Amino acid sequence: MRCPYCGQDNDKVIDSRATDGGQAIRRRRQCLGCHKRFTTYEHIEATIRLTVIKKDGTRVPYDRDKLLAGVQKACFKRPIALGTLQTLVDGVEEELYRKGEREIASVEIGRLVADRLRHVDQVAYVRFASVYKQFRDLDDLLDEVREMLASQPEETPGQGKLF
Repeated sequence: MRCPYCGQDNDKVIDSRATDGGQAIRRRRQCLGCHKRFTTYEHIEATIRLTVIKKDGTRVPYDRDKLLAGVQKACFKRPIALGTLQTLVDGVEEELYRKGEREIASVEIGRLVADRLRHVDQVAYVRFASVYKQFRDLDDLLDEVREMLASQPEETPGQGKLF
């Protein structure tokens, strides 16, 4: 591992521990040249390279950053921590890799995200669903909101129904 400060590739590991629920290893290292400390992370590289089949039939490589960016757009100005969004994307990725398929439809990825987002934040879910489900008009949006409200447990005291 090259030192980010002096560029030498001679270091020692000071501490190692599991992070991200055992999905990564965090290592504290010390350069033997300049004696500065730095942190590295080791992640398992998936052996399956996913390809996303878009609605128009084109195929593109799966891009975690693109998925996270889409979720962040849906959650814009909502009180949701970035860590929560990353955990959501981790769960989606885990399910995709568990299926063991090399190609996955973008609508399937959208469904997995929407299912998880629904439990995180209702407004973010509706924003995401408006793109994922391609609402044609306001009636489609209202139908989705009504369905979401109907599938919730009983009403919280002090809250009125919107529709």
